Amino acid sequence: MESSTTVIRKIRPEDNVEVARVIRKVLIEVGVPKVGSAYADKALDHMYENYHVPRADYFLVVEEGKILGCAGIAQLENYEGNVCELQKMYFLQEARGKGIGKRMIQICLDQAREYGYEKVYIETMPYMKAAQELYKKSGFEYIDAPMGNTGHFSCPVWMLKSIQ
Repeated sequence: MESSTTVIRKIRPEDNVEVARVIRKVLIEVGVPKVGSAYADKALDHMYENYHVPRADYFLVVEEGKILGCAGIAQLENYEGNVCELQKMYFLQEARGKGIGKRMIQICLDQAREYGYEKVYIETMPYMKAAQELYKKSGFEYIDAPMGNTGHFSCPVWMLKSIQ
């Protein structure tokens, strides 16, 4: 599980550069296309500002001052309904397999519930099997079509979880 020096906290303005570096590193490592995925999102360089809005939060896993992973929730883009998206959940290699992802999902789900969302949506890549297993264990189910329009046309796997 986690060591006593590992904390999960909300993003701060000074975290922006390192968060963008961590996310891009993981995306390159797993072979995500640079177009039509989170890699191309202008938001990556301004994560604090993008989540410093109502009913949104972005969390970091930090160990001894080093950012090891991150995930957030925000209203699902271009969707009329009370659904948020679990967004930009990525972990460096050294953070994987320790139960941190499961804890991070729970923190995001709890925050979504607190904000009054009814469902949580996820988009991912077909070959990200470990992530999909984690999502399934957390109660997410596959759906047949995307919801909203996130601009991530290279992410053809969609999942949804009711939280109310």
